[in-house]
Amino acid sequence: MPLGSHVKAGDVLVLVIGLMLTAALAAHVWKPGAAERAVVRSGGQVIAELELHGDHVLSVPGPLGVTRVRVAEGRVRVESDPSPLQLCVKRGWLAHPGDVAVCLPNQVSVELEGATKRYDTLAY
Repeated sequence: MPLGSHVKAGDVLVLVIGLMLTAALAAHVWKPGAAERAVVRSGGQVIAELELHGDHVLSVPGPLGVTRVRVAEGRVRVESDPSPLQLCVKRGWLAHPGDVAVCLPNQVSVELEGATKRYDTLAY
């Protein structure tokens, strides 16, 4: 006998409702909150805590030179950096709590903080 002959309409309804509840719960639990500030570090020391309103640029000194951090429209990004690979610049705009851009050769990092962080594999 095929398995399909044992599945009733009520079974399908329970499965669909269960999937919908699971999706709604996952969206609620893993939804990032709003970022409140950007913490800028150089050499492991906090250089500045930037509010995310307005449009301004911060110049952060590092061993290789100056890293420029831009805040605009509630987001932040590393605008320029003297590091050779430019990975922190390529990271682009950071908008959610827990987002980080790290310029390793120049020892500069930018992290967004808020009331909650996004979940990732490190949270488990």
